[in-house]
Amino acid sequence: MAKLNLSFACWDYDRVQALMDGSVRPKGIELNFLSMPVEETFFRMMRHQEFDVAELSASSYLLARDRGFPHFTAIPVFPSRFFRHSGVYVNVEAGIRRPEELKGKRIGIPEYQLTACVWIRGFLQHEYGVHPTEVEWFYGGQETPGRVEKFKLELPADIRLQPIGPEQTLNQMLENGDLDAFIAPRAPSCFLKGSPRVKRLFEDYVSVEKDYFRKTGIFPIMHVVAIRNEILERYPWAAQNLYQAFVEAKNKVYEGFNQTAALKVTLPWLVPEVERTKQLMGDDFWPYGLERNRAALEALVHYSHEQGLIKTKLSVEDLFVKSTLEQYTI
Repeated sequence: MAKLNLSFACWDYDRVQALMDGSVRPKGIELNFLSMPVEETFFRMMRHQEFDVAELSASSYLLARDRGFPHFTAIPVFPSRFFRHSGVYVNVEAGIRRPEELKGKRIGIPEYQLTACVWIRGFLQHEYGVHPTEVEWFYGGQETPGRVEKFKLELPADIRLQPIGPEQTLNQMLENGDLDAFIAPRAPSCFLKGSPRVKRLFEDYVSVEKDYFRKTGIFPIMHVVAIRNEILERYPWAAQNLYQAFVEAKNKVYEGFNQTAALKVTLPWLVPEVERTKQLMGDDFWPYGLERNRAALEALVHYSHEQGLIKTKLSVEDLFVKSTLEQYTI
């Protein structure tokens, strides 16, 4: 019997490498792996549903479900996760030393609905008391002019959000002082080039993020894996088989981390870093599935609803293909 051929768009993470090289194969499925930057995958999948299976922004996925045009449904696989305290940058002349001092400031964002921005606004509000209504938001291209929101947003009236000029970039505005701060998943180039005018707000962000995890138990989810509904309707077995393959591919990464005879990753102190991570977060520190991720998923839904991005507070069970929410036992 011929295998089901599916296109799969995703960045080439180590946790999907085994799916790329064929050392892990989903039962009954042949994947045509398309490696591309996440922004391109998201744009093409959200606008045109070009791929059978794709990595997708978790925030964009929530908006699609909320607005009633879900051409795809996710499985509880999270190829990208990231503690985002490192993603807050400030112009040093703005005098911002503590998160609370962001109140009343001008903050740049590539898009209001970006998952990283949802998480950052969430912890700024709930951990530091900075409500989204207490700052001025400016959106646009980070490094290139002309970026627009993927969705037409209907935000609360008290959210002050406006586009930057057609020739402006957030990076240049931050360095020039036209913005007081900037939040995004990608570091601005002025920071990467060592500009003395820009720094991270949380300079010891690793310690702050570890404390955040100890307090909340949340390892923020950035991306999900979504399957076109047409595939799910014709081949309902594909979701569970893909889920199992993603788990197996991720477990191969763990196996590599546990090797001490030679380092599989080009990082000198890989072994102690893995040991420290396990001590804080457990052996399966990048979990898939619903239950191990319930707190993070419920927080993301809450923040998205609270920030006016989605109108209905979605149930996390309703976000995923039902067959992937339970596993057989022997």
